[in-house]
Amino acid sequence: MKLKSVAILLLVFASVVSNANSLNSLRDEILQSIIKYDAKIGVAVMINDTDTMTVNNHEKYPMMSVFKFHQALAVCDYMQKNGIALDSVLNISKDELRENTYSPLRDRYPEGNFGISISELMKYTLQMSDNNACDILFNRILSVKDTDKYIRSLGIDDFSIEMDENDMHENLDNCYSNWTTPMAAVHLINLFLEGAAVSGEYYDFIYRTMTECTTGTARLPYPLNNTGAIIGHKTGTGDKNSDGRYIGINDIGFIDLPNGSRYLIAVFVKDSAEDYETTERVITEISSVVYNSINNQ
Repeated sequence: MKLKSVAILLLVFASVVSNANSLNSLRDEILQSIIKYDAKIGVAVMINDTDTMTVNNHEKYPMMSVFKFHQALAVCDYMQKNGIALDSVLNISKDELRENTYSPLRDRYPEGNFGISISELMKYTLQMSDNNACDILFNRILSVKDTDKYIRSLGIDDFSIEMDENDMHENLDNCYSNWTTPMAAVHLINLFLEGAAVSGEYYDFIYRTMTECTTGTARLPYPLNNTGAIIGHKTGTGDKNSDGRYIGINDIGFIDLPNGSRYLIAVFVKDSAEDYETTERVITEISSVVYNSINNQ
């Protein structure tokens, strides 16, 4: 009996050592892949709810539209607790559709004065990163302050949401006030997937909307094309700051592989001096490295 117990302990120890070695190897490969870029790059990975790995997790990375995932969780939690249906309709005025900001919603309804369900507004934010839809949700459903408060109630601390899209549009420096560490973003995705944030139809809605995301196809999803993997993700894209660097180009998400493995990943690229396509390629390369490492284990 004792020999059997020792054997089991040795197997567990060997497995732990093997996983640690794999994660160290993955970290080294990521570090080698990003060294050539003039940018601050942060990465976090969680494999099957247990093993975690980070690169440059100490930095505060501007989320850009990644925070719309946080907003969707907060809005759905508020609706669930208050018995508000996803198909509840809001009437949108022309004044709420600001010009000079990215907004497919405004492009579709340039004259305003239309009704739209809250779920459709969230599709505009989660799938198309619509800035007007985002601020309508902040103004009509749950404020910026209450959104930040809700995420903290889930036990997430290494982040901050202080600005809406209009605040960031008026002063690009405000983009740095909405920040996260990569691991905080991964932990939030994990809480969502575990059902610790929202449940039922609200969970199903966010999950489905993220897996149908139409932005950032050249980022996390690109290396997964034709692999059979399912990916749900949320992108974030910023303008250039006063130094001519991209404030933030990001992607966070979850990936379910055909072999049954699941991993969560967050890649944030801050203050990039590279051009737009090259900065996106940073995320593509990291996604490829992580996928190959996990898929081949």
